[in-house]
Amino acid sequence: MTTRPAAGGRKAEAARNNRTVLNAAREVFFEQGFDAPMSAIAERAGVGMGSLYRRYPSKEVLARHLCTISMEGTLAAAERALAEESSGWSALVRFITESLECGMGALSGFAGSFPVTQAMIDLSEQGANAMQEILTRAAAEGSVRPDLTPGDLVYLLKLLATKTTPDPARTTELRPRYLTIVLDGLRPTPTPLPAPAPTWPEIAARWGPATDLPEDL
Repeated sequence: MTTRPAAGGRKAEAARNNRTVLNAAREVFFEQGFDAPMSAIAERAGVGMGSLYRRYPSKEVLARHLCTISMEGTLAAAERALAEESSGWSALVRFITESLECGMGALSGFAGSFPVTQAMIDLSEQGANAMQEILTRAAAEGSVRPDLTPGDLVYLLKLLATKTTPDPARTTELRPRYLTIVLDGLRPTPTPLPAPAPTWPEIAARWGPATDLPEDL
């Protein structure tokens, strides 16, 4: 006779399955973009289509949830860096490194692909404020060029998260190399930047206006 798991066990199992789906979706979207079919995500996660759609009724809902998680992770990374690092430079390096780990840049290309919620807009603005605080601290100590903006960081993270080779392991291996090059470029330099920095309204406009959507999950 098969014993059914206790309620707590079922909840833990559901959480594990959800993490598996989210990790699979993140990988598939990174490799194929927003046009990736839900069937590819289900196959990567090892779940049936019915199970996937019960949790995430559409690709938009799934992508929106992933982006929200990424935004929350980015904000948390900025707040940790500000609270725990002793210098603006170390806070900036830690923020960029942890933001890449939580998938911020990898999902940036989704901007404009689906309607966003007001909660996402709010998270974006909070993240911009935290990034500005890191940059202000670093500029005040003279460790970074003073013309950097949060918009610059968003686009740099997107570039760093780009798939550089067909081999995911090799892409992961190369990322620290390009991160080192980028960080060197953020140091103080007399060379003026050739164009105005992207403003935060420009960054936010990529997603479009907030829509009156119910919370997905």
